Formats: sequence, structure tokens, C-alpha cells
Amino acid sequence: MINYEFFTQQFLGNSIQNYCIFAAILLFGLLLKRLFSKVLSRLTFRFFMRIQPGVDPKVFVELLIRPVEILILFLVVYLAINQLEYPLQEVIFRRTTLLNSVPSVFEVTLIEVIDNLFLFLFIVSAFWIFLRIIDFIAYVFEYKAALAESKTDSQMVPFMKELSKIMTIVVAVFVILGAVFNLNVATIIAGLGIGGIAVALAAQDTLQNLLGSFTIFADKPFVVGDLIRIDKYEGTVEKVGFRSTLIRTLDKTLVIIPNKKMVDSPLENLSLRNLRRMKFIIGLKYDTPSEIMKKISLEIEKFVNDHPLTSNDTLVSFDSFGDSSLNIQVLYFIEIVDYNEYMHIREDINYRIMQIVSENGADFAFPSQTVYHEQLAK
Repeated sequence: MINYEFFTQQFLGNSIQNYCIFAAILLFGLLLKRLFSKVLSRLTFRFFMRIQPGVDPKVFVELLIRPVEILILFLVVYLAINQLEYPLQEVIFRRTTLLNSVPSVFEVTLIEVIDNLFLFLFIVSAFWIFLRIIDFIAYVFEYKAALAESKTDSQMVPFMKELSKIMTIVVAVFVILGAVFNLNVATIIAGLGIGGIAVALAAQDTLQNLLGSFTIFADKPFVVGDLIRIDKYEGTVEKVGFRSTLIRTLDKTLVIIPNKKMVDSPLENLSLRNLRRMKFIIGLKYDTPSEIMKKISLEIEKFVNDHPLTSNDTLVSFDSFGDSSLNIQVLYFIEIVDYNEYMHIREDINYRIMQIVSENGADFAFPSQTVYHEQLAK
């Protein structure tokens, strides 16, 4: 038979029955919190499936499972602690103040501290879930932007994602100040409006960079993925943020340039050009006959014009008499904008030019000097 009197025994102000309920709730929650979080995540995903059908639900579940699991854990611990009544009602802080000449006692109990602590944790967990939902919505729009031909959406999605997260965090701070600390949020916002002038004066550069980011999105001088040249840097745009733009240079270095400079400085969008120009000098030895030079020039011009990835306006001509060489100028345009392909085409043409010069019995010149010594007759 079950001895009910055993469960009614008191220990540290609580019955053994209360302790058993506390342990059961805690054990049950810890064992099933992962299952509950997966179920809630999948149920929530059904609503967001309307945004973009066909998106893998694993992405949503992986983003949401951790914050939902933490929220369930806090809820389980809070419900378990609430089974222990008496010790939590003890006063841990008491202060007597005078209000309108009338003594007033301000007391804080342990249960109030725990309630406010868990309220704080619940709010943080809830807004953490909102942030993960923003991540998922951004993932969906990035997926849709990748399917579109235009790259404008790919540039806008990260910016709007960061903006939404910042606004969510600001709202979370005000909710915590009002709900947990019982502060007047309206008064705080009014105070921030007055102090905002001083903050704006102290953060002029930050505001200018923020306005620069809006200018970039409005004028669209470039989009993510474009090859640009600004100041002494040349590379591919990887991200446009609130304060700066990230550029991956040709030697794979990541350069961070403030948006104000991106707007104010001369900028070349190399991705918008339809041709890449190549111009260089071939130096042949001075003992090369003129007929051979003409033949070399014609063969180079014909080869470059016949190349499938160059334009038909190649110009190869005898340019000048150098200090130690006869200079032939080569000018042509490559129709490939991608840098890697452009380098391969350029290499192919250079190798062929070397073959043409060698096949015609000519040779490349190198810097040299000839000294003539004349002996005078006695």
C-alpha cells in the first residue's frame, strides 16, 4: 500500500509530494524537450511553406530547434520551481522610504526575483526565435534571388536581413525594460530623442556611411558579384553592409571600404564593359629584315582576328625604333569579361605570338648596347 503520510511530510518548508512533482516535471521536460522542439518547428514550418514551396524543411528545423528547445527548457524549469512554494516567499530585500511624508516599505521576495528572471529569459528566447525566423525568410529570398537573372535582389537581401535583425533587437530591449524592470518606455524613447542630437554629432561618419549604403541601393552603381576598381583596389563585390562594402581582390584579399568612400570616390564597374583591351609591344632584334617584320605582323593580326573570343578590330603595326629593339605594337580586344577566362585567352595568344616569331626565324630583343671603338691613324 502507498503510504500517503510519507508524501505529506515537510522538509525545508515543502512537502515531499511537492519535491516529487518538481522532479517529475523537470525530468519529463529534459527528456522530451528535443522532441517537443522538433514538433513545434515542423508545425511552424507549415505556415512559412506558403512563402516559397519546395524549400527543404530541414533548414527551418535546424534554425529553429535550438531556440525553441531553450524556451521549452526555461518553461519546464519555471513550472518545476513553482511547485516549491514556501521558501520562495521569503523577503530578501526590504527598504523603508518616505513618500509624501508617509513611510513606505519596499519589499522584494525571492519568488518575484525568480519570476522576473524567467520573464527575462522567456523574452530573450522568444526574440531569439524571431531572429532565426528572419534568417529563414532571408534564406528563402536568397534562394529566389539566385534563380533570378538580376543580381539586385542578391544585394538587397543581406542588407534587409541585417536591418530587420537590428530593429528586432531594439524592440526586444524596450520590451525587457518595460516588462522586466517596469520602466516607462515612452519616457525612455523621449529621452533618446533629445540625446539623439548629441549621438548624431558624435557619429557623423557612421551616419554618412549609412546614407552611403542607401545611395548604393538607390543608384545601383554595382551589385554583388560585380568586378569593380576603386582607388588602388580591384576585386569582386561580396557584400554591401550598413557601414562598409566587402571586396574580394584578385589576390583573394578581403578589403573593407566605407560606403561613404564608395559613393564619393571615382569607381569603375569592370563587369559592365563588354570588352577587355590588350595593348603591348613586341621588341625584335635590329637585324630583323623588314619583310620578316611585315610577315610577323600580318600573321599575328590574322591569328588574333580569327580567334573566336576576340573582336575583329585587331591592330598590329610597326610602332617605333627602340633603344635596343624594333617595336611592333599589338592592340586587340577580348570579348570575355570573366577574369580567369580572360587570362587563359591572353596566355593562348601570347604563346602563339612566340611561335609566329620563332617560325619566321626572328628573335626577341633584350636591352643591350653596342660599343664601337675607332682607332685613329697616326
